[in-house]
Amino acid sequence: MTAKTHTVEKIGGTSMSRSQELLRTVLVGDRKGPELYNRIFVVSAYGGMTDALLEHKKSDEPGVYALFASAESGWQWGDALSSVASKMVEKNAEIFPDAATREQADKFIRERIEGVRSCLIDLSRLCSFGHFQLEAHLLTVREMLSALGEAQSAFNTALLLNQNGVNARFIDLTGWRQDGELPLDEHIARQFSGVDFATELPIVTGYAQCAEQLMKTYDRGYSEVTLSRVAVVTGAKEAIIHKEFHLSSADPKLVGSDKVQVIGETNYDVADQLSNMGMEAIHPRAAKSLRQAGIPLRVTNAFEPDHPGTVIMSDLAPKTPGAEIITGLKGVFALEFYDQDMVGVKGYDTKILEALTRHKVWIISKTSNANTITHYLKGSMKAIKRVEADLAQAFPTASTTLRKLSMVSAIGRDLGGVRILPRAIAALDEAGIEPIGLTDMIRKVDLQVLVEEKDFDAAIIALHKGLVEERAERKARADIRRVA
Repeated sequence: MTAKTHTVEKIGGTSMSRSQELLRTVLVGDRKGPELYNRIFVVSAYGGMTDALLEHKKSDEPGVYALFASAESGWQWGDALSSVASKMVEKNAEIFPDAATREQADKFIRERIEGVRSCLIDLSRLCSFGHFQLEAHLLTVREMLSALGEAQSAFNTALLLNQNGVNARFIDLTGWRQDGELPLDEHIARQFSGVDFATELPIVTGYAQCAEQLMKTYDRGYSEVTLSRVAVVTGAKEAIIHKEFHLSSADPKLVGSDKVQVIGETNYDVADQLSNMGMEAIHPRAAKSLRQAGIPLRVTNAFEPDHPGTVIMSDLAPKTPGAEIITGLKGVFALEFYDQDMVGVKGYDTKILEALTRHKVWIISKTSNANTITHYLKGSMKAIKRVEADLAQAFPTASTTLRKLSMVSAIGRDLGGVRILPRAIAALDEAGIEPIGLTDMIRKVDLQVLVEEKDFDAAIIALHKGLVEERAERKARADIRRVA
């Protein structure tokens, strides 16, 4: 494989659902001949498919996996799997109007669906005996079901490109009917062995079966890990993530498309802070692989192919300090742990973190003083209540309080030296918003502001105006003075 001649590009599920538009933009567009190649595409499942196969990402409505894992559901999972099969066939009909190609796509996915159905039936029967426990196999079941979505979208995309005169090649990393599991990098290297990037366009499944069991660590963030490892193993010159929107200074639907700015460049430090706020440019572990390999990441709008998007690099310092993006999270739980006996005693932090880890609660931020430790959390109320119960048992003299609020964050490569904190407070005050709390880190890459849930939208708008828009206005005035 020739190093540094090709890109590895990922297309998300929402964008994948717009197949014909992708042909006109990212996949083909105006490219001809050699311009079509020296690219690798890692694709996610079509929008909604993974929700139906696992569980709905936002509402937690059970999909095939959740029903199969539930002892009370009986055989409902079988009906749910049939429903997914119907959705997949409908998607095939939408993409392929000609009967012959559509039949090819339908045959592929029916074979996969029925293979999985047979496997789950056999597993259910096996686990009806006391010697075999279903819980021991659920991760494998989750991976197998999730892989169906990526297998369909990757196979279909290669088929669609072939129809349009492109020499596309389906690269199946899902391990379908494969003997044994290989380490991820070795699995990728074997699948890409013999691929000529100059004359073939590989279309790769976002899910990869491997010895590391990606879902165990990343759950549904695995496709970006696949992207990063394919880029590293194949020696890519750049990784690209195509989204249905630009990486902008705030949500344009909230702040206004005329007020937000597309972030032209930033670094992986900012990308990490965005991930912490639930606005992933890329999964932090995937970013680590690219950063260590010195591979830049570009985030683009899939439907604006002429726009360069946002370049993310390790050592990309800003030309001028200041906030680059204002974002936030609703539904943050502040878990306040108080114990008068805590002063000077070690061990409290460890016990609290153990409880949070045990119940898989996402920690956004943390503050503490002499006798109080407050964690700002994202997770289900049920899980957090279990954490409270564990802490009550471990520390009988302590008390915990739980409060639901929102967190808004100003993020930038360098927030130092530009009076971010006083400007933020002034902007919130002008909007009539009183912060519940503020966290201003010494590293000066993010400022976190806690507000009431009802103030979330107004706080985003106010901070964007005070820290981003007014900064741009000050820069414009300074440029005019320099020219004059």
